Amino acid sequence: MVKTYIFLIVAIFFEVAGTMLLPVSQNFSKLIPTVALSVFYLCAIYLLTFVVNKLPIAIVYATWSGLGIFTIAILGYIFFKQTLAWQAILGLFLIVIGVILVNSFAVKLN
Repeated sequence: MVKTYIFLIVAIFFEVAGTMLLPVSQNFSKLIPTVALSVFYLCAIYLLTFVVNKLPIAIVYATWSGLGIFTIAILGYIFFKQTLAWQAILGLFLIVIGVILVNSFAVKLN
């Protein structure tokens, strides 16, 4: 089960890396960032194929999207100088709490 969550975390990393390259690709007009983000997204989806065989897809997607949103918001602040209102920050922390709750009660598949 630990291996499954490692795959999920690495898949989230790849998805976040791809998403962070979207503005850099300038609407897919820059070749290197476009190729890199495509590779990152493909790696993320590939790893998810292993995860959905072990965990319910609802749990996988809630974790994937929740932690991805949280991480992208933090990295957007660091790299792109984007700011968020305190309500948005509170909402992001509630998402993380929700992800923790969802995974705490996830039914494992065989």
